[in-house]
Amino acid sequence: MSPSLIAGFALGFSLILAIGAQNAFVLRQGLRREHVFVLCLTCAVSDAILIGAGVAGFGTLARAVPWFETVMRYGGATFLLWYGLRSFWSAWQGGSALEVGEGHRTSLRTVLLTVLAFTWLNPHVYLDTVVLIGSISAQYDDRLGFAIGAMSSSFVFFFSLGYGAGVLSPVFARPRAWQVLDVVIGVVMLGIALKLVIM
Repeated sequence: MSPSLIAGFALGFSLILAIGAQNAFVLRQGLRREHVFVLCLTCAVSDAILIGAGVAGFGTLARAVPWFETVMRYGGATFLLWYGLRSFWSAWQGGSALEVGEGHRTSLRTVLLTVLAFTWLNPHVYLDTVVLIGSISAQYDDRLGFAIGAMSSSFVFFFSLGYGAGVLSPVFARPRAWQVLDVVIGVVMLGIALKLVIM
């Protein structure tokens, strides 16, 4: 397994791990066992498209405008610093337990429209996939391997989250679990930010 593929997988997984509206929705639907496969596939394919665009487009732009890579590297580090600190703040605030709605079964159309909105209308998704992953991929000779690793992390994460929700439900019913997760996310984000600055 190539170092580029491993690095891409690690970065993609750490970025996508952050609990947001999209992940909470996937987890909630997984707990309800509604349209889990289609939901996870939609999230993963959307990520793969954005990652591919970021890696392909950023590499071309970086060669055409040499200083752009440096600007985006420091911009990415700044964003990660903010993201990490926000995670620590969320942990300090105490977290919030996952609430699973009871009631009628949600239609597939509603589920798809909701998750597509969470994915494509969220500016953080573009920062994570197109800008950040795209900029970091330019540092690797094997950008294709890096992209495949990052794309694979999305498939692994979303299907694990969707189908593993039943196992996680007792854990994430407690606010403390969210606090621990937020701290872990904060540490990972600050570590990546530091790596971007010192390399």
